[in-house]
Amino acid sequence: MSSVTTTAHAQWSSRMGFVLAATGSAVGLGNIWKFPYMVGQSGGAAFVLVYLACIALIGVPILVSEWMIGRRGQKNPINTMSQLAHQHGHTRNWALVGAVGVLAAFLILSFYSVIGGWSLAYIRDAATGSFSGLDKAGVAAIFEGFLARPSELLSWHTVFMALTMIIVAMGVSSGLERGSKVMMPALALILVVLVGYGMTTGSFGQAVTYLFNPDWSKLDGGVLLAALGHAFFTLSLGMGIMMAYGSYLGEDVNLLRTARTVVIMDTVFALCAGLAIFPIVFANGLDPAAGPGLVFVTLPLAFGNISGGLILGTLFFLLLTFAALTSSISLLEPVVELLEERTPMNRVTSTIVAGVTIWALGIAALLSFNLWGDVKLAGLNIFDLLDYLTSKFMLPLAGLGAIVFAAWKLEQNSVKQELNLGNTGFAVWSILARYVAPLGVLYVFWNNL
Repeated sequence: MSSVTTTAHAQWSSRMGFVLAATGSAVGLGNIWKFPYMVGQSGGAAFVLVYLACIALIGVPILVSEWMIGRRGQKNPINTMSQLAHQHGHTRNWALVGAVGVLAAFLILSFYSVIGGWSLAYIRDAATGSFSGLDKAGVAAIFEGFLARPSELLSWHTVFMALTMIIVAMGVSSGLERGSKVMMPALALILVVLVGYGMTTGSFGQAVTYLFNPDWSKLDGGVLLAALGHAFFTLSLGMGIMMAYGSYLGEDVNLLRTARTVVIMDTVFALCAGLAIFPIVFANGLDPAAGPGLVFVTLPLAFGNISGGLILGTLFFLLLTFAALTSSISLLEPVVELLEERTPMNRVTSTIVAGVTIWALGIAALLSFNLWGDVKLAGLNIFDLLDYLTSKFMLPLAGLGAIVFAAWKLEQNSVKQELNLGNTGFAVWSILARYVAPLGVLYVFWNNL
């Protein structure tokens, strides 16, 4: 395909390696941690069905657009956007789309690594029986005490960031791809075990009903907005990740078919997480709408008071850590690719420089829970401010820029050829990419404002 720049750029060794890496990026804390409690807070199956519709109508067009842009440019997101804009007679200022995405990934990883450190610490706590026999106040006290100890938070944040850097420093095929090939099957196996346990609790049917039997009376504007927002963010859109991953793609990969595979796998992981978590929650009379505390307070309470809870708890937090790692390596990759291509530094040095800088910013985020708890900017502590700026502003803007560029600025006959679509298929694609997806992102962005 003539529109794809041919360079000596690194490449995925196989389509399956790319699929696992892209799925690993999508399957993160958002699936194992955030999706279940969002389902709980938003009324169960009504949220799930709206979420799936939003994935198909908005998530897939943006995902494919970012891959396509990255594959055509074969460079980091900033250089790719600049180069493609120039080739098609547009201003190089489109590079700002790539810059916002890479900066968002940089900022997100700084606080994401802190949460990844929590999951590592909870593997230890679950394995040593720290939750055994505790009531809700006792489990909450463990979490609150953990957040109040900056030195311990720093230790786990450092370990998690070091693991991320080691994988990324090894390169595309030996690091990102090999890591995903190991962790994604491990994730699937652990989820199968946990879902299998859920079937023995006596509350599995209740969990299935909760996830798949919609109560449309609970569907309102807030649920729609939550589903739309999560559909956008769960696929790692607007972070420069998928552009970077697309830059390592060969011409032989069918983007639409691959996107379908990634979306299905991402959704299956999210739903299986719900089928693993909710039977335990219901069997123990706990609140399915417990919010962020579902993972770090509610579930440990259950694990501490059920037969086999020590093993189940350890497996669950191992699952959570693997999910966090598959996403953290993808967040670091766009930053490393940028440094590697725009400075004299090699990959290892670029990874160290990027990783240490992100780690340092993460210290400010973790101190938000203790020593710097009173430091506020716009009424938010540093951790919440980083989350707010990226999720509410940077990701929607970068995602919107990518879909608008792909749908309106690229030569559309070459897009039709690259996506291997007939006239009818391309007409549907054009409606989704030119109107439905951008309007969906604008709706999220406007409501966030």
